[in-house]
Amino acid sequence: MNGAESLIRTLAGNGVDVCFANPGTSEMHFVAALDRVDGMRCILALFEGVATGAADGYGRMLDRPASTLLHLGPGLANGLSNLHNAIRAYSPIVNIIGDHATYHRHHDAPLTSDIEGTARPFSHWVRTSSSADMVAADGAAAIAAARAAPGCIASLILPGDVAWNDLRNPLPDGIAKMPMDLPRPRAPDAAVDTAARLLRSGERTAIILAGLGTREKTLETAGRIAEKTGAVLYVPSLSPRVASGAGRVPVTRIPYALALAIETFSEIKNIILIGGKAPVAFFAYPGSPSECYQPGTRIFTLARVDEDISYALEALAHAVDAERTTAPVSKFSIPVRPEGDITPEKIGLLIAATLPESAIVVDESVSTGRNFVTVAQTAPPHDWLLPTGGSIGYAMPVAVGAAVACPDRKVICLESDGSGMYMPQTLWTQAREGLNILTLIFANRKYQILHNEMTNVGVSNVGPKASALIDIDRPVIDWLSLARTFGIEAFRAETMDELSRFMDAGLVIQGPCLIEIVM
Repeated sequence: MNGAESLIRTLAGNGVDVCFANPGTSEMHFVAALDRVDGMRCILALFEGVATGAADGYGRMLDRPASTLLHLGPGLANGLSNLHNAIRAYSPIVNIIGDHATYHRHHDAPLTSDIEGTARPFSHWVRTSSSADMVAADGAAAIAAARAAPGCIASLILPGDVAWNDLRNPLPDGIAKMPMDLPRPRAPDAAVDTAARLLRSGERTAIILAGLGTREKTLETAGRIAEKTGAVLYVPSLSPRVASGAGRVPVTRIPYALALAIETFSEIKNIILIGGKAPVAFFAYPGSPSECYQPGTRIFTLARVDEDISYALEALAHAVDAERTTAPVSKFSIPVRPEGDITPEKIGLLIAATLPESAIVVDESVSTGRNFVTVAQTAPPHDWLLPTGGSIGYAMPVAVGAAVACPDRKVICLESDGSGMYMPQTLWTQAREGLNILTLIFANRKYQILHNEMTNVGVSNVGPKASALIDIDRPVIDWLSLARTFGIEAFRAETMDELSRFMDAGLVIQGPCLIEIVM
């Protein structure tokens, strides 16, 4: 048994049984060992950002890690944008990153780089395995690090000779056991008492829920607290996963636009944080504050994202006597399907009208779909996944990971044409794996968000050179041809009637499908 085989056995034996991979020469012994070890599903991505984004989506849905397989420093660098999103989503991921053989590093071959230095800003745990006999133990340590609260990224670097060398003292089954997960710390009684006093103060109080606070059970507890005390429930604009739909407690998404966010908190005197941070602007704007709340607002953290959020909410419900209170929930209601010209408002209504029960919505419709989450709160129960770190090109890869994690659920990916072009090769992986994903492309032929941001930063006159950097209409991207090249059924909708018909068709297809929506 060589090091690569013992590592794969350890990964699969400890529940990491999916690997999103884009391998190279230094990883070939890992690839070869896959045929000798049962229990590991390996999925090829044609770009490393697809692999890391898919691992993010997988972790968001199952709360346990998948692994990636990346090729040296440049391969890791290609995946960093979606690792940035994943680290902000608290997604558990084990990165396996190949490296030159230990005796080859000092020759400074072309692909030599500081892999550990590259990995550290986007990882909670980094280690280079030193020998074939140690790599299984290192793999178990990486899994434990990834599973640590609130969900972490572990990067294990695998030199070529560590992978190909035979073990001198192999374990009986080649599997190093992972230590037991540690329980999450609990909020102290004093913190619960302080939060309860704020809620009883009579002052306008907001509760911002993040992390595991946006799941169905914790939202129900928060809903009881809000109903009892008059507090208002919010989730960050960029949330990893929000349970939504009929029968669930509705929450307000903090607006992305700074002016709207400031207005939202204009009368709030107290903000209680449960799993999140105080709301701030996404960017700095000339003459505008960075904080979304008013000066003098009291910010109190009841539970950090790595703490036991469920316990904190239940303890707070007890403290405010909300244990027997009934939480308000969204009522089931299907809007009438809109007709005529396509507008963002009509698209939101159509999504709400067609959303299947238990759907997973992966949303990168930053400009078009800012109100889609709210409109869909009366649709059947579903999960809504949003960007977290703001790094562009997240939605299609995350949809892959969500579909692999939950093959019995329909995944609906809401993607803009500009951000979609960051990682269009994701469609190939969708087709190869037969994943049950419907992708909607909002094709307005421009970086609409940058048009908006020009105004936000105070630029009033946009000249031809600047316009050339924020429009993508020369040439027009043909998403139908692009999708079909990758082996995916595709439609183009230019009216709401066409979009309604194609949505019905796409939701029935048990596999990948794409609809280009001409805006």
